[in-house]
Amino acid sequence: QVHLVESGGGLVQAGGSLRLSCAASGSMFSINAVGWYRQAPGKQRKLVATITSGGIENYADSVKGRFTISRDNAMKMVYLQMNILKPEDTAVYYCNLADRATRYNYWGQGTQVTVSS
Repeated sequence: QVHLVESGGGLVQAGGSLRLSCAASGSMFSINAVGWYRQAPGKQRKLVATITSGGIENYADSVKGRFTISRDNAMKMVYLQMNILKPEDTAVYYCNLADRATRYNYWGQGTQVTVSS
């Protein structure tokens, strides 16, 4: 069983930065890919960034060069450093763990990020 808890969201002006954190529980953290997704009001949840157990990163085109995902397997933490934030980055951000053994996706409760223009 995996439990994910996000933190670090908030209100920031365009051009600013935020760092999201996700704390995970459970023994399967280090062997699975983890990532961040976001959902804006009235829209579908979309991938922001993922990082494999081996550290390979993948980003949505809309955030490349501005966001950086990282993980700390010893602490069971996932981070998303967000720079040069834009109003269109406003969304609820969710932490995700994809269990490759069962293909089950675990989700956190989400953290709100609001970027004002």
